[in-house]
Amino acid sequence: MMQNINKFKPNLKDLTLSELIFFITGLGVENYRARQVADWIFKKGSVSFHDMTSLPLDLRERLNEAACISRPKIMIRRISKRKDTVKYLFGLHDGQAVESVLMKHDYGNSACVSTQVGCRFACCLCASGLTGLVRNLTPGEIYDQVLGIQQDSGKRVSHVVIMGSGEPLDNFNATLTFIKNITAPYGLNIGCRHITLSTCGLVPEMIRLAEEKLPLTLAVSLHAPNDPLRDLLVPVNKKHPLKELMPACQYYIKETGRRITFEYALLSGVNDGSEHALELGRLLSGMLCHVNLIPANPVAERGVKAPSRQQVELFRDVVEKQGIAVTIRRELGTDIDAACGQLRRSLINRENKI
Repeated sequence: MMQNINKFKPNLKDLTLSELIFFITGLGVENYRARQVADWIFKKGSVSFHDMTSLPLDLRERLNEAACISRPKIMIRRISKRKDTVKYLFGLHDGQAVESVLMKHDYGNSACVSTQVGCRFACCLCASGLTGLVRNLTPGEIYDQVLGIQQDSGKRVSHVVIMGSGEPLDNFNATLTFIKNITAPYGLNIGCRHITLSTCGLVPEMIRLAEEKLPLTLAVSLHAPNDPLRDLLVPVNKKHPLKELMPACQYYIKETGRRITFEYALLSGVNDGSEHALELGRLLSGMLCHVNLIPANPVAERGVKAPSRQQVELFRDVVEKQGIAVTIRRELGTDIDAACGQLRRSLINRENKI
């Protein structure tokens, strides 16, 4: 059974500290109590006001009457054969579900989180958009994914990758609130430089994010070096073509001083030729950037197939020779439906057959 979050009570995990102070003082309580509450819910992961023993009992009772706290609810957990990736399906209060991934690296543990149930942008290599956008997640629902992973694994999450299901910049305010809380001293205190946010290229929101001047890493899902091909692979390109996207990337670099990562998923026979690699090098020439090559995760409904390792390395070599920094992403979790939207999609398909 899903947790019962009272829709008439605010979920305190959806609030920033300043909003929490406003809420607490509205109850006639000293504002320093808000920081104590924030510490309990964001750092300690408390899901009950009664556990907040540093607060007076009468305040705990008043908070219980006036507000609620969401909690992570794990529906499915899948562990890869190599034990380096764990895929989670988290149940939400309204019966929806959302995916997250724990990825274990030499430098720490990364949590890949979702920002929406489904996605409206229908990129051809992603399973998230197959059912369209269902709804945005709240800041607390995004935060709960990190807490849930950390509590379940018993391992500290040191890095956050906001590139699960959905488009983070299509849910801008909730994503920004999540970032503020996860990086705060009262939260998990994960440095902004350990956060990567992925976008398919929403130009106005990229500019808005740049003006926040957060030192996080922006990853742009490029996937093609020209407009006709990118129109097919990333349909938002029809609205924000490369002539708009690339200046927005330059603006982001200028405002933040941060290098941009361009995600380039290689699809066999589609965008993986030497001519594509040459064109990509010309497109990115002179830009403070890095290219992350991704052998595409198989998505049956999309007809997506990864090229051979030899072809991936040939593509990398051609781009590198043009002075562009390139890496090939280590493949994680292909045996546990770790690509965006795959696990939720497999659950939907199973339920439809019942």
